[in-house]
Amino acid sequence: MISSNLFVLCLLLLSVFVGGDEHNHIYEENEEVVLWVNTVGPYHNRQETYLYFSLPFCSGPKETISHYHETLGEALQGVELEPSGIPIDFKGSISTTPYCEVGLTEEKLKAFTYAVKNHYWYQMYLDDLPIWGVVGEIGENNEHFIYTHKKFEIGFNGKQIVDVNLTSENKVKLENGAVISFTYEVSWKNSAVKFEDRFDKYLDPNFFQHRIHWFSIFNSFMMVIFLVGLVSMILMRTLRKDYARYNKDEEMDDMERDLGDEYGWKQVHGDVFRPSAHATFFSALIGSGYHITVVTISVILLTIVGELYTERGSLISTGIFVYAATSPVNGYFGGSLYARMGGKRWIRQMLVSAFLVPAVVCGTEFFINFIAIYYHASRAIPFGSMVAITCICIFIVLPLTLVGTVLGRNLAGQPDYPCRVNAVPRPIPEKKWFMEPAVIVALGGILPFGSIFIEMYYEYFIFTSFWAYKIYYVYGFMLLVVLILIVVTVCVTIVCTYFLLNAEDYRWQWTSFLSAASTSGYVYMYAIYYFFFKTKMYGLFQTAFYFGYMALFSLGLGVLCGTVGYIGSSFFVRKIYSTVKID
Repeated sequence: MISSNLFVLCLLLLSVFVGGDEHNHIYEENEEVVLWVNTVGPYHNRQETYLYFSLPFCSGPKETISHYHETLGEALQGVELEPSGIPIDFKGSISTTPYCEVGLTEEKLKAFTYAVKNHYWYQMYLDDLPIWGVVGEIGENNEHFIYTHKKFEIGFNGKQIVDVNLTSENKVKLENGAVISFTYEVSWKNSAVKFEDRFDKYLDPNFFQHRIHWFSIFNSFMMVIFLVGLVSMILMRTLRKDYARYNKDEEMDDMERDLGDEYGWKQVHGDVFRPSAHATFFSALIGSGYHITVVTISVILLTIVGELYTERGSLISTGIFVYAATSPVNGYFGGSLYARMGGKRWIRQMLVSAFLVPAVVCGTEFFINFIAIYYHASRAIPFGSMVAITCICIFIVLPLTLVGTVLGRNLAGQPDYPCRVNAVPRPIPEKKWFMEPAVIVALGGILPFGSIFIEMYYEYFIFTSFWAYKIYYVYGFMLLVVLILIVVTVCVTIVCTYFLLNAEDYRWQWTSFLSAASTSGYVYMYAIYYFFFKTKMYGLFQTAFYFGYMALFSLGLGVLCGTVGYIGSSFFVRKIYSTVKID
């Protein structure tokens, strides 16, 4: 009985995360091929989409249709497939045929005219291949025309569909009282394209010939080599002098040591491992940073192996699944850090760790979703999907985070610092303005941002792929950029931490985290520039969607970089204080 219940539960989880299609993309001659309609919206606002039939289009005569399963990723992505009703059979060519008529009332005329004025495009799917078409165009005398004929050219290889093209033809003037007849035609042609290569036409063929992209990777590599060499040289030479000076101090008697001018990072040895302020929140951030880092690298690797960008919603579904499955990572590292800091309220810390990221994401989504509902946009998340996400957080993420927290506290929760912590905190001396933590934090993110700037800036890159009509598919380059970012962030943060400790300021935990996390601030400032100078987006919905999701992306990047910076600084601090004799 228990095993059968577990089996049913596993099937339910797989249906939530993966979903499925009724067929295997193999058709017999004259077998039905379903043409799905998805969304319609202004060309310049890619995320502002509405249901296809929110415009007064009409459906074809075919009423019975194959069933469609919507996955969680598709629901979150605003995919709303509905049958077009247009009959298409495999290898069955059709000459120009009317499939429906629309009588233009004043209300319908207004809707079509608004769509033409705002350059509305619509999206369809045939055998999971996306097709785009334009609603209409504006004539010379500011007259509005609608395209009434859809010409489908479908390529096949054996029993599989490998190519679809849609051409919009036959302009008809929009006039009140007119009756518009919509027609279509279908032609089939044999194609040499292999089924596994059928998405290549949607990808940018000139990507690997784009010299700027190769230059950006080369530039980032040179920056990494330069930084690693610079950090190693500076720290080795400086630390060697510090060690020599401190060893010389050990040979002095007490009176000579009292009369001497002691300074530097050794003076804060009794406070450098003091628990950070707001230990609960800090440990939750570090745990979430570990979690986000693991999820990011895992999803990129899975996308490289499985080409997830070719399936609707697969990337989002995979991300949710990986995030839920790797929740113990969050609990382990956050819980162990909190235990080493001497924290006692570990249950509260575990709850903060488990729900910190979901709460921020869901809070932002709720705000955007409220606007989407007001606009009746297809991006509005259905109530069922909200319930599914809530159940995943409560029944999967929370228990797994609890498991990770318990393991972290028991396996890595004992403090093993090379120096004991003084009972009374040492006063922090005055220092030059550029050694203040706020200045270090502000400057710390410049070089990490520079290492990824070119990747974001030029065409065909991440921003353009997400906010325009392009598909980002070179996830191998993305993995390389992430690794470069991590190395640069660690190097810069170690230097910042050394400067801070050498100024006898032991508040390195938050400073190392925030100096690395400030990279996200520069990314968000670039996002503001990109919105106003690189796009033609307009309207409240698209503006809220853009800045809301860019805020989420920047926050996630900040937590990732901050955690990586803290890890590097923590290793560095332990290393230098374990190699010098402390009284």
